[in-house]
Amino acid sequence: MNPTPAPESPDPALSGFLTAHKLARPGETARWTPLAGGVSSDLWRVDLPGRSLCVKRALARLRVAAEWEAPVSRNAYEWAWMRFASRHRPDSVPDLLAHDPEAGLFAMAYLPAERHPMWKAQLLAGEVEVATAAAVGEVLGALHAASAGEAALAAEFATDDNFHALRIEPYLLATAAAHPGLAGTLRSLADRTARTRLALVHGDVSPKNILVGPSGPVLLDAECAWYGDPAFDLAFCVNHLLLKSLVVPGSRAELLRSARVLAEEYVRQVDWEPRAALEARAASLLPALLLARVDGKSPVEYLTDDRHQLFVRTAASALLRAPASTVGGVLDAWANALEAPTAAGGGRHV
Repeated sequence: MNPTPAPESPDPALSGFLTAHKLARPGETARWTPLAGGVSSDLWRVDLPGRSLCVKRALARLRVAAEWEAPVSRNAYEWAWMRFASRHRPDSVPDLLAHDPEAGLFAMAYLPAERHPMWKAQLLAGEVEVATAAAVGEVLGALHAASAGEAALAAEFATDDNFHALRIEPYLLATAAAHPGLAGTLRSLADRTARTRLALVHGDVSPKNILVGPSGPVLLDAECAWYGDPAFDLAFCVNHLLLKSLVVPGSRAELLRSARVLAEEYVRQVDWEPRAALEARAASLLPALLLARVDGKSPVEYLTDDRHQLFVRTAASALLRAPASTVGGVLDAWANALEAPTAAGGGRHV
């Protein structure tokens, strides 16, 4: 939760939200500081006398170059996901303070960066602790296991439209449109993902949404929450570690080891279906998500080198045409491609 340059002051409705929920007293001075909250929501740190908190409000149109709209009702599902997680792993989400579903906003505890650094910032700085990845895999698997087979959760999180708008269309279908030769495979993955309903999915398990706290990882930004395919969360997170292995070459071995350990710890928690079945789905989704972060509607901002983008397209396309059956198999193929000599015979690909 790191501050960004201050924008315009928030509208009066936000201050009214604080007083209505007794988070601020009438007339009390509040200082609002915008935080880097991604492309889909406004996020503020609110400093009040002697205390701070965090307020999040969903945007109807996301801040990306491509046109991308999503219902603000997802804010209510994020709140509900965090309530679920707090019942099972209370140290893995911030304390929840208040929610206004009609306004599409909620308040939670503010977690200072000194004690809760963002995992993404650590990884990009080359501070790669494999133990952190293992803890992320364990927490994610435990939350999926706690939700698997729960009919009440399946009904509460029947958010197919949200998940389609936020994940299926901008990642899988937009990438299919950009790669006609792979369109059939990508659309098939989209269809399979959409119809698989086994556990409560976070939907955005990315290092930018994970804080490294003193009691373990803290998960944020669950506005894509959906009762669906848990393999999506596993593939989505491992995907980010692979992409960062391109831009942090000095920590490449540790990043690849982190990806492997995260998947291993996650799979140890799987008791709701055969582990091989889940791994196969995650392994086939992983290259699709890699390709999506180059050619989908939400490309990663740090992958700017043309050589890196070409590498992702080449490696991911090969895995989509000849899928691995396990996440470990995908990691082996990625590592082998990184070590392969270039066509000109001079050094490695990247």
